[in-house]
Amino acid sequence: MRNPMRLTTKLIVASALVMILTTMAAAGGDETQATKPIYLYKTTFLRAAPGKLLDLIALYKERLAVIEASGDARPFWWRHTQGDQWDLMILTPMGSYAEYYATARITKRDRAAAAAGLAWADFGRKLDACVSWKEDVFVYGPALEFVKKQFEGMAYFHIEIMVSLPGKQTELYKEREMEDVYGVAQGRPYNMIFVRDQGANWDIYTLGCYRDLQHWAQPSPLSKEQREEAAKKAGFESADAIGPYMRTLIDFHRDTMGVAIK
Repeated sequence: MRNPMRLTTKLIVASALVMILTTMAAAGGDETQATKPIYLYKTTFLRAAPGKLLDLIALYKERLAVIEASGDARPFWWRHTQGDQWDLMILTPMGSYAEYYATARITKRDRAAAAAGLAWADFGRKLDACVSWKEDVFVYGPALEFVKKQFEGMAYFHIEIMVSLPGKQTELYKEREMEDVYGVAQGRPYNMIFVRDQGANWDIYTLGCYRDLQHWAQPSPLSKEQREEAAKKAGFESADAIGPYMRTLIDFHRDTMGVAIK
């Protein structure tokens, strides 16, 4: 006679995989590619100068209109509430270096900035006056339409950003994928995975989008036995082994949570 608990867990994990594929399809990407690191983004972390946070937010809000007027995709951004030292995370869609830095694209940006009365060099000087620390890392992440879908209607965010141990980057990426399978099996949103190309020393980060703090903190609907089975189906030895295994792959990491900017 079949074990009903094992059968139920198999169905839960299968449903999780279906949910991931359905989300990819809804985002308009190929089911095997939409979540893979195929699209270039620039990630910018900013710490506001003392007393300048609201000025910094206002400056970027004005610049978003200029970015859109130039024909570029609107950046995704959110504000830190607890965790690492920075105040704002800005995720700028690029596609590829060649297309983003093409002469025609640069010309459009310059024209849009001129029409707004603030050239990019002048914007940079205003930015410098509002910022005490800045860090950029260029990353490859999921397809743009997939990222848009994940951000849609969400107001709370969680980033896990990591430096891998030497030679462990590929294994760490696989571990992040395994955690996504395990997380989705418990009804949690898919965490997008972004992989470093150049810039700051972070090797990889995952970004999860939630409706609110309660959505992020909701307990798992699975029993302990179901969580164990789901973890094994995702490729882990056990549910309790997930965190320790991840820490065999990293030098260090930071967790940061925050909210949408209105």
